[in-house]
Amino acid sequence: MFNNLKPILISLSPNVQRDDLWLAFKLLFQPWKWKEGSSVEKLEEEFKNYLDLDYSFSFNSGRSAFLAILESLDLKEGEVLLQGFTCNAAVNPVLEAGLKPIYVDIDDTLNMDVSDLKKKIGKKSKVVVAQHTFGNPANLEEIKEVCEKHNLILIEDCAHSLGAQVPSVPENSSRPPQTQNNKGRKVGSFGKAAFFSLGRDKVISSVYGGVAVTDDPVMGERIKKYHSEFKMPGAFWIFQQLLHPLLTTLAKPFYGFGQLGRYFLGGLQKVGVLSKSVAEEEKEGRLPSNFPTKIPNALAKLGLNQFNKLEEFNSHREAIADFYNKNLSDLNVELPADSNRIFMRYSLLTPKDTDEILNKAEKNKIFLNDGWRKKPVVPPDTELRKVNYAWGVCPQAEQVAEEIINLPTHPNITLNKAQRIVNFLKDNL
Repeated sequence: MFNNLKPILISLSPNVQRDDLWLAFKLLFQPWKWKEGSSVEKLEEEFKNYLDLDYSFSFNSGRSAFLAILESLDLKEGEVLLQGFTCNAAVNPVLEAGLKPIYVDIDDTLNMDVSDLKKKIGKKSKVVVAQHTFGNPANLEEIKEVCEKHNLILIEDCAHSLGAQVPSVPENSSRPPQTQNNKGRKVGSFGKAAFFSLGRDKVISSVYGGVAVTDDPVMGERIKKYHSEFKMPGAFWIFQQLLHPLLTTLAKPFYGFGQLGRYFLGGLQKVGVLSKSVAEEEKEGRLPSNFPTKIPNALAKLGLNQFNKLEEFNSHREAIADFYNKNLSDLNVELPADSNRIFMRYSLLTPKDTDEILNKAEKNKIFLNDGWRKKPVVPPDTELRKVNYAWGVCPQAEQVAEEIINLPTHPNITLNKAQRIVNFLKDNL
């Protein structure tokens, strides 16, 4: 028997609201606005102004933006140090650029462990990628110190963290006084360059999209040249992305009826009406054949519409995270530490069987499996050997992948929905 509760989902275009749907619907019937238009430049200007940086370039995805950064470094060979517990979208550009990924373990913030970073720096090390996992800023001060000491290039992976700031330095801190200048400084402005994702379930979404930013004039001109050589994606691909928020919104209610919602969207992907968020070749260490490209005007319009709601979205996430904090503190789980994060996800760790818990949750119409689990490079069906990961390299990341449960904080999670999640977890953890 089916209960009459509406399904709660952590993914599937979670940020989409009525104005986004209406905009996507209108654009479907305005193909002359799909590729060219003023929205691309406006989106890039928004990022420059928001981050107070001189250069911003938009792409069809965060991985394309990252690849543009790596290619602009003109490294013929070498190693890129990036953390375990990451997405293959952050690894494949490294492989595409002809470089070798070296995995660094994580600490209890789910970000790069600086002590392990120091151990894994070698003669061929060229780049360090600081990932701000689920909107929690990495330890940028210490990572930057390590990079400067070893003459390494620091790149920030801000795919999860638009709007997050570096934590304030306490007054009684033993750190040098000049670090006080970092108070309130947004992530994305610390490294030589940074990249953001505007993917389907990111902080803001254009369905597919990414941005590369830098304040370095040499790097800026190199990315500009590289960007100018990119083509625009095809019309059918743009059509697929405009359909995505409309059809996922249509499918969401049917997730409450067995597997009907999944079958509906899966069938649309199988016949090519919708595209997948992660292509099959990406799970084997390769970028999709139609990547990288520029972002088309239509998707930039969607991104701009969401950018206008960024502060509202992040305030909402903070409120939902605060609700979780207050209501889950008595459970035998590890909750997020206090920080200046934006809580793109609210992550908790449990020693219990997370597969069993998530399966029970689905029976209660609570869908919490976002794919960020089970392996140190996600999604779980990524072939680790093909992304140069060997089991045992990052034991903490591997343990977290087994123990993590992510809770939704997105704009469509009301306090009533958050209470349903809390009630379920109290009964099952």
